[in-house]
Amino acid sequence: MSFPLLTATAALPAIGAIATAAVPAAQRTVAKWVALFFSLGTLVLAGIVSARFEPGGDRYQLTESRAWIADFGVRYELGVDGIGVALLGLTALLIPFVIVAGWHDADPLETKSSRWRPTQGFFALILMVEAMVVLSFLATDVFLFYILFEAMLIPMYFLIGGFGDRAHAGSDENAAKQRSYAAVKFLLYNLAGGLIMLAAVIGLYVVAGSFSLTEIAAARADGSLEMATSTERWLFLGFFLAFAIKAPLWPLHTWLPNAMGEATAPVAVLITAIVDKVGTFAMLRFCLGLFPEASKWATPVVIALALVSIVYGALLAVGQRDIKRLIAYASISHFGFIILGIFAMTSQGQSGATLYMVNHGISTAALLLVAGFLITRRGSRLIADYGGVQKVAPVLAGTFLIGGLATLSLPGLAPFVSEFLVLVGTFSAYPVAGIIATSGIVLAAIYVLVLYQRTMTGPVAESVRTMPDLKARELVVAVPLIALLLLLGVFPKPLTEVVNPAVKHTMSDVQKKDPQPQVEAAK
Repeated sequence: MSFPLLTATAALPAIGAIATAAVPAAQRTVAKWVALFFSLGTLVLAGIVSARFEPGGDRYQLTESRAWIADFGVRYELGVDGIGVALLGLTALLIPFVIVAGWHDADPLETKSSRWRPTQGFFALILMVEAMVVLSFLATDVFLFYILFEAMLIPMYFLIGGFGDRAHAGSDENAAKQRSYAAVKFLLYNLAGGLIMLAAVIGLYVVAGSFSLTEIAAARADGSLEMATSTERWLFLGFFLAFAIKAPLWPLHTWLPNAMGEATAPVAVLITAIVDKVGTFAMLRFCLGLFPEASKWATPVVIALALVSIVYGALLAVGQRDIKRLIAYASISHFGFIILGIFAMTSQGQSGATLYMVNHGISTAALLLVAGFLITRRGSRLIADYGGVQKVAPVLAGTFLIGGLATLSLPGLAPFVSEFLVLVGTFSAYPVAGIIATSGIVLAAIYVLVLYQRTMTGPVAESVRTMPDLKARELVVAVPLIALLLLLGVFPKPLTEVVNPAVKHTMSDVQKKDPQPQVEAAK
């Protein structure tokens, strides 16, 4: 039997979580280095997976399949396609930056809340989330994916509720209540979606007789599997609702601003740059792959909801007074673009949506982590408490600006390529939707530039006059992310070569072809 590379890639962070948690309580620094070591090891394995993946080869590669719960037809079945490779790489890449950025976020405080800050637990939970997210991108058994989809909520709940933003350190009791509220809201929303999905998973097994994506696809191809139209639509809705909550799509988005606002900046990155991508990834793999006709039936409504997310999220971002909540609403707008690209059902739209998942993850990580460094220095998330930072901390201000410009998809930075492809793909199939979506670009320029103006320019606020610039550890986080934004902005080919063949498979699933340009004959 060949080496189970996919299993090893998912298992390594889980082993790292156990090893980190086992470090003696007094050895906090050792625990941090252990967590970083295992996250870097996972990055190496993800790189090997990417190197061994052949874009022109089989749809699912490096496959593994073993009996798990045989009486119920559940198998431990893994395989990676081009979209999974891209998101696996994103996850493995960002986790080391999350760990380094959060190096001191779980150190004990001289407050009552110190009992909620066991350093070992904080980093172990991050690695456990990584293991579950990685495995969810690799699972080709629907039941296995469902288990992971739900299980990752547990460590995320404790990361949000147990390790809050230290900008609240002065009001410990109130901060604890807000963290608890955000964590419970996150958990309840996602659990509700997961329970509905469970009913749909059971229904799929009753209809198809299997949980395996490859077996279900083969049965569709040879005509042995036929779903009644109403059945397929109900099953689609069960899956889609869970993914729309995770994504998050308006009007199921309200848990995100609370969760990101109350979590530390690295945990907020974990939420929006990594965990939420499971929702949009699953729309491509499961909604379109398992229920192609129902996906086409639901397309007009989903596109309308995506457009509302784009405009609504951007408008609320413009009016925010809290830095992290502004970034949260901006992310809701960006997820609207991703879902719009998926359901435009054109190759440009879906390629752009997949690139958007990766590029949004990098740009949001850059902006959020630098914002976290800023908030830690001042002890406040309120925009009004800043001013003139660029005069006292020019490197911090410069990296913050580049992260913000990437968020508004400035040409030359990575998100521009993906947003352009989404809009091109949408215009070719739904011109009116494409026109409405472009308003999100204008609004993004407003909220990003206004945020930078109010925090970084103008007279130096007294509270930031002695603010130090970025230190070596923080530069280790910010500089590589900015370099990636620049590299992928001018040279996205390594990603597009991997993603495009997978998109062709998805387009084949839904039996859609790109609209042909309408060219009037010359008179």
